[in-house]
Amino acid sequence: MRFLVRDRLLGIGDDYWIEDDQGNKVFLVDGKAMRVRDTFELKDTHGRVLIDIHQKMLALRDTMVIERDGEPLAKIKRKRLSLLRNHYRVALADGSTELDVSGRILDREFAVEYDGELLAVISRRWLHVRETYGVDIVREDADPALLIAVAVCVIHLAEKEREDD
Repeated sequence: MRFLVRDRLLGIGDDYWIEDDQGNKVFLVDGKAMRVRDTFELKDTHGRVLIDIHQKMLALRDTMVIERDGEPLAKIKRKRLSLLRNHYRVALADGSTELDVSGRILDREFAVEYDGELLAVISRRWLHVRETYGVDIVREDADPALLIAVAVCVIHLAEKEREDD
């Protein structure tokens, strides 16, 4: 499954649609402005909230939390930083599953893996539309909403980190 994301240009408070590769709107990322912490909602085309994304308060490092139906689903934080690649860890709520996100986040060229197996590739390389990147879900049984939420979180964390430097 491939999804197209129009890069948001203004940050928190912006809403933007995620489309499938046929151009159909599939998810809406609803950025919530005027909040104490950074907050997004991933909604379906009927306006139902599928995933709630917010910044964890009182954390030593910037951390984003993903929830579904009010229940924790995952926490995302920077794992380590090297000169060429960013690394983020996604700890799923089951306590034993971790996803690894690595690549050039700000360039929108990165991958999401579980135990060395590729789950999704986020890239601008195969797109000709400016300010757009693709989320290509590799595994059939993967949760597209979760992987899109992970991409949104990681990009937000990387942009925030760049602003702080």
